[in-house]
Amino acid sequence: MTASPLSIRPYAPSDMKILSAIWLEASLEAHGFLGEELLRSQRALIEESYLAEADVWVACLEGAPVGFIGLLDAFIGGLFVDPARQGQGIGRALVAHACARKGELSLEVYAENGAACAFYRALGFCETERRAIDDNGLPHENIRMRLAPKGGPSA
Repeated sequence: MTASPLSIRPYAPSDMKILSAIWLEASLEAHGFLGEELLRSQRALIEESYLAEADVWVACLEGAPVGFIGLLDAFIGGLFVDPARQGQGIGRALVAHACARKGELSLEVYAENGAACAFYRALGFCETERRAIDDNGLPHENIRMRLAPKGGPSA
């Protein structure tokens, strides 16, 4: 039996709870240095604002959401894959989808999130600048990265 192919579709309001759960689980794993309390409080913002306001694309296997990417113009506001599904090409497919739609992409990633930094570099993103303080005013270095259209990832 072959695995069901990955599909990518636009966000629907009915996705909110499952994507919020994916966001929380992936964030606890990748951004544990922020603390569980902060991440759980940010979950409300994800549900109330981010998912509705960003250009969100949902990756599905057998119709079930397993990850998503949120775009703010050509800026990747977030890329989250169910931790149980990471390493299967889902994040790469979501970035390729975004690149095909937008061309040039940029993002910010926590320097402490080494796996994400390595992932983006492997896709061809290059560091353009750093800042020492994150959006919460906390001392967590952020790296801004950019992917030029000619360096887009392949699916």
